[in-house]
Amino acid sequence: MSEIKVDTISPRTSSTTITLGAAASNLTALSYSGSDVTIDFNNNNNFTLTLTKATTFKNPSNLTAGQTGSIFLTQDGSGGHTGSWESDWDFIGGAAPTLTSTAAGVDRVDYVILDSSNIQAVATLNYS
Repeated sequence: MSEIKVDTISPRTSSTTITLGAAASNLTALSYSGSDVTIDFNNNNNFTLTLTKATTFKNPSNLTAGQTGSIFLTQDGSGGHTGSWESDWDFIGGAAPTLTSTAAGVDRVDYVILDSSNIQAVATLNYS
């Protein structure tokens, strides 16, 4: 029998569940404020967004070092929507990706939060 000793639990959500081993979570749909998207990392690890306009990914809230996840980006039926990323987002070589522009094109941005102002991200583009 396994034993777990927990000194302190400070959940980031109202859930009181502790998961050991493999875990799956739902995808949280992101929404716009004007043309901006601000991710609250307390809401989930994995997110979706249908791009309907040029989008600025603002510096997110509630960063916790070690958190990882994915952001699935899908162009709407028109396509051609661009993405820009604020300073907390660090991409390989210092350049944010150019998103797939075709209608219904799908990209994925995987991330690891390094600290309170650095998110290391990698984009995989043009899923089909």
